Amino acid sequence: MEDHRRKMKRMKTSKINPSNPTQPIFGRRALLWAAVVFALVSSLSSSQAVDPPPDGDYGNFNTAEGGNALSSLNVSTGGNNTGLGSNALASDVSGDANTAVGSGALATNTADNNTAVGFQSLLRNTTGSNNTAIGLNALFSNTTASEVTAIGANALFSNTTGAGDTATGFWALYSNTTGSFNMAGGYAALYLNSTGSYNTATGGGALYSNTTGNYNTASGYGALNGNRTGYYNTATGSQALQTNFDGYRNTATGVAALYYNTTGTDNTSNGANALYNNTMGIDNTASGSAALTGNTTGNFNTASGFDALFSNTTGSNDTASGVNALLANTTGTDNTGNGANALYNNTTGIDNTASGSAALTRNTTGNYNTASGVNALFYNLVGHDNTAEGFQALLNNKGSSNVGVGSNAGANLTSGSNNIDIGNLGVAGEAGKIRIGTKGTHNGAFIAGIYGKTSGSSTPVFINANGLLGTVQSSARFKDEIKPMDKASEALLQLRPVTFRYKEELDPEKVPQFGLIAEEVEKVNPDLVLRDDEGKAMTVRYEAVNAMLLNEFLKERRKAQQQEAAIEQLKISAAQQQKQIESLSAMVQKVSNEHKLDERASAVLTSN
Repeated sequence: MEDHRRKMKRMKTSKINPSNPTQPIFGRRALLWAAVVFALVSSLSSSQAVDPPPDGDYGNFNTAEGGNALSSLNVSTGGNNTGLGSNALASDVSGDANTAVGSGALATNTADNNTAVGFQSLLRNTTGSNNTAIGLNALFSNTTASEVTAIGANALFSNTTGAGDTATGFWALYSNTTGSFNMAGGYAALYLNSTGSYNTATGGGALYSNTTGNYNTASGYGALNGNRTGYYNTATGSQALQTNFDGYRNTATGVAALYYNTTGTDNTSNGANALYNNTMGIDNTASGSAALTGNTTGNFNTASGFDALFSNTTGSNDTASGVNALLANTTGTDNTGNGANALYNNTTGIDNTASGSAALTRNTTGNYNTASGVNALFYNLVGHDNTAEGFQALLNNKGSSNVGVGSNAGANLTSGSNNIDIGNLGVAGEAGKIRIGTKGTHNGAFIAGIYGKTSGSSTPVFINANGLLGTVQSSARFKDEIKPMDKASEALLQLRPVTFRYKEELDPEKVPQFGLIAEEVEKVNPDLVLRDDEGKAMTVRYEAVNAMLLNEFLKERRKAQQQEAAIEQLKISAAQQQKQIESLSAMVQKVSNEHKLDERASAVLTSN
């Protein structure tokens, strides 16, 4: 007994460094408790020990080496045990297949299939089975928990009844007591976990502060380091979800991803520093280095690409896909940027959509813009309600409510608003214009839904040499130098109307046509023709010919009216003359009748 006391005095104890705040202090109480156990074991009756004293193989495949090693074993019932070290498996009576290497290892164990390697490893284990502890004080406090694995000094030190835990690394799962089915791999991983279960931590300090949180996965140095009660979080990468407190259902992959998240939930972060500053924002998705790195409380954002939505703080419902997409956005909401540098400078603008490299890249506070195509709406700053579709469409636009469709469509527009340019560069400074197609490029226009349709109240549409469509304005308020046409229309009398058919390349059906020859009309009156880009006569201004025909008709009408009036006057004169003739005839007849009476009277007188 005296020899044993001297050996106990020479036993080495763990040294505690009080200056190291991160060192878990299991303290003097644990060592005193261990000393009491050793003293108790050393006082056991010699009738309970193996005979002869431990020194190798003692039957039934039991091996003991060291003071009081396997000192309580009944070799007829306990087998396949190995105890190497002072007090190793000292309390084991009938346990099987236990291995204890190290002073105090499995000192109070009575169960089966435990392995303890290291000073005081599995020291307090009594009935727990199928446990493995390798390292100084590994599974020190375990009593009845089974199927627990601890590798590393002080790993699972405080575990008592937590089952199915695995800890690999110095201080891994140090504070765990009843938490079950946790896996910790790395220095101080899951260090403060007490009752949390189904957690996996791989990396130094991973899930360090977790206490009661469940179903968390942390892989990387400091990953989910600050998590306490949060659950269903996944962090992969050094310091990923580092400060998460009780946020849940977050996924962070990459160095410092979701680093400052505390209570934010349902966030997904993939990439170094992605969602780095997020604290309470929910339902955000960031994929790419530094994506959504400045987000704090913004919700429902999606960022994919390096620095995408980098500066976003409280903006919500934004979607950014591409390097630097929506990089400067802070509080702008409901924006979508797809493409490198898309909506790069947007800060507070809302409801913008940019698809294409550098689309809407300089927009700051403009709202309700849509840009699709590389550099589309590139220089737009505060303009709103613009739509640009195509490479560099509305490139220089700073106005509002403009539409550009096609490569470089509306690229020349600057400050003007309410323009529509389709396949046309537009004109700087203009507003309220519609331009479709490019002169010299497009040689035909086909528009369905017009031919064969009747419009009851309508006017003809004309086009000039520049492609400007319009109707003829007849109001005097639009005209200068108004004067009668007079004899100007008499040029029509020199024109030669013809019948003809267009050449086959113009009209494959060769339909008979009626009209004039522009070159002949030009010789009579140059103002009656329109010219092509080379200055050659191209077509006749038939609407002007119609007006001239009307003038000639009116002139002829006036002549006819004058002639009709003259004829009417002649008719009146003739009627008057007829009446005079009839009057004279009557007088003559009267005279004649009177003369005949005179003749009869004279005859009677003569005969008498």
